[in-house]
Amino acid sequence: MFGFFFFILFTPGVSEFICTSSDLEMSYTFCDSTAHDFMFNLTPCSTMNKPVWKAALTWIPRSDIHFFKIVFNVWYDGAKAFLWKELLCSGADDEYSVCGRLKGETVVSTFDIKGSRINFPKGNYSIVVQGFSDDSETNLIICLNFTMIVKQDAF
Repeated sequence: MFGFFFFILFTPGVSEFICTSSDLEMSYTFCDSTAHDFMFNLTPCSTMNKPVWKAALTWIPRSDIHFFKIVFNVWYDGAKAFLWKELLCSGADDEYSVCGRLKGETVVSTFDIKGSRINFPKGNYSIVVQGFSDDSETNLIICLNFTMIVKQDAF
């Protein structure tokens, strides 16, 4: 069963229901109290059959993006399960479309998320995605807190 979920994030502190299917539910909030211009969609709304998710992002950053580091913290049923950090923009030979964007300039990007690499066991996931404009992770540009409920095991 394939679904589609789409969300526009404008209101701080409000939890929004994103997606539901027979095997998955997702919702989000912002980590801070500042309003954001952000849109993200992802298909399919499923963790079954090891999908490759198709993602589309539209974002108007609140600061220039010359250096951009993404940090993913994942908790599974209340225990820290995964930490991943990726430097997307360093100011030299950057390959991502977000790199070099100026404050207020619209970023539009499409990409694949390779869900096929991950088997999500049944349970509750909290995924905090933080974007920083410095390597020391002190200048937070954006922060999203996703809740993902996997309703059944994929095997």
